[in-house]
Amino acid sequence: MGDALANFVLVFLWVYILLLFGYILLSWVRLPYSPWLNRIQRFLYDVCDPYLRLFRRFLPPLGPLDLSPMVAIFVLLIVQNVLVSLLRQL
Repeated sequence: MGDALANFVLVFLWVYILLLFGYILLSWVRLPYSPWLNRIQRFLYDVCDPYLRLFRRFLPPLGPLDLSPMVAIFVLLIVQNVLVSLLRQL
């Protein structure tokens, strides 16, 4: 039971980290007349921005440089390692 739950948490957090990387990459691309890219950007914004806002309160953007995604990914990796190791012990 604990191993299956640990694997689920591992996969879920990896998928969310990949979504954060997609959010970062697509934040550099602006194609105003591309409806499919706008839909993808809107989806990533809706999924990632609530989590990133937690870090932007403490680490505001420095001009065009926003370090909150890097801190958010680092925190997710730490949480992932702690949760997976605890769940595998069950």
